[in-house]
Amino acid sequence: MKENTPHRVINATAPIRICDLGGWTDTWFAERGAVLNIGVYPYAEVQLFVKRSGTPGVREIILNAENFGDRYAVPLPIEYEKHPLLEACLDIMDLPDDLALEANLYSAAPPGGSTGTSAAISVALLGALDLLTPGRMTPHEVAAMAQRVETDKLGLQCGIQDQLCSAYGGVCFIDMHAYPNASVSQITVPNNIWWELERRLVLVYLGRSHASSEVHGKVIANFERESADKSALAPLRRAAHKGKNALYTGDFQTFGNAMIENTDAQRALHPALVSSEAEAIIDLARTHGAGGWKVNGAGGEGGSVTVLCGPENEQKRAFVNAATELNPAFQVLPIYLSRFGLRQWESTPAS
Repeated sequence: MKENTPHRVINATAPIRICDLGGWTDTWFAERGAVLNIGVYPYAEVQLFVKRSGTPGVREIILNAENFGDRYAVPLPIEYEKHPLLEACLDIMDLPDDLALEANLYSAAPPGGSTGTSAAISVALLGALDLLTPGRMTPHEVAAMAQRVETDKLGLQCGIQDQLCSAYGGVCFIDMHAYPNASVSQITVPNNIWWELERRLVLVYLGRSHASSEVHGKVIANFERESADKSALAPLRRAAHKGKNALYTGDFQTFGNAMIENTDAQRALHPALVSSEAEAIIDLARTHGAGGWKVNGAGGEGGSVTVLCGPENEQKRAFVNAATELNPAFQVLPIYLSRFGLRQWESTPAS
C-alpha cells in the first residue's frame, strides 16, 4: 500500500508501565482494588496508512508487526490466528467498508517484559483507528475497549491497570471500586520530585519473555473459590496508597519501602512470582544501596524488575554495570517518565 501514496497518515503513541504497586488488585476476583503505576517511554507506536479500497464496499487491511517481522494481509472476516490481539483490535472497531489501510506497529520495549507493552500497543492501535470512525472516544474509553479486547474477544485473564496507564500516562493512581469500573487520578508533583524519581528509577529486563501462566492460574484458582480468603490482597492495596502519599511529599525512602512491601506481598501470594533471576537483581540492588525494588506486573519467570536507586549517581551506575555483568542476558532498558498518555494525530502523506 505504501508504494501508492495514502491520502491519510494517522499516528498514535502510548507509554508502557512500570512499578505497578497494587497489581493483582485490579482484577475481577479482587472485586475492588488500588494501583499506583508509572507510565514511561519507550512507548508503543502505531502508524496507519489509509486510502480508498480497490474494491468498493470491501475493506483491505494489512498488518505490519514490525517487531516480529510479520507483514500480512488480514483475512476478512477477521480471524484471530497470527497476531490475535492486533486482529481483535481491528475486529472490535466499526471501521468503514470502503477503506484500505496498512497498520504498522512497533515498540522498543521487549515483548513479554511485564511492562504492559501489549496493552500499550492495543491502546495506541485503537486510538489510531478511532480517528477513522464517527465521533471520538476519550482515553478512558479507549482503555476500557482495549481491556475488553483481551477479556471478551480473546477470553484472557486481564486486569485494568495496564490499559489505563497507557491511556493516561504519567503517574496514575487507579481506584477500582467495582471491577472493571475505576477512577483514575494523575499524581501531579513539582518538577524536582518528578526529575528525582526519573533519575533514581532503573528498569532491568531479565532476558526472557514473561511466561508464568501456570503459576498465575494457581493464584487465581485460590481466589476464585467460593468464600475464598482474599486478605492476601490487602497489603498490595496498602502499598499503592503508601506509594501515592510518599510521592506527593517527595519521600523516596517511604516510596522505596512501598515497593519492597509490594514485592514481599507478591511473594506471599506464591513464591514463584518472584523468580530466582528477580531475587538476584534484588540482592544486587540491596548491595548497591537501592531504596526499593518491584517485580513488574504479576511476577513469575522472565519479565523485569524496577529498582529505585539511592541518592548517589555513582552507586546507580555501579548497580547498572553489575546487573549486566551478573547475567549477559540481563538488559538495563533506558526509560523516561511520560507526561502524556495516548497521543493521536495526522501527518501529511509523502508526495
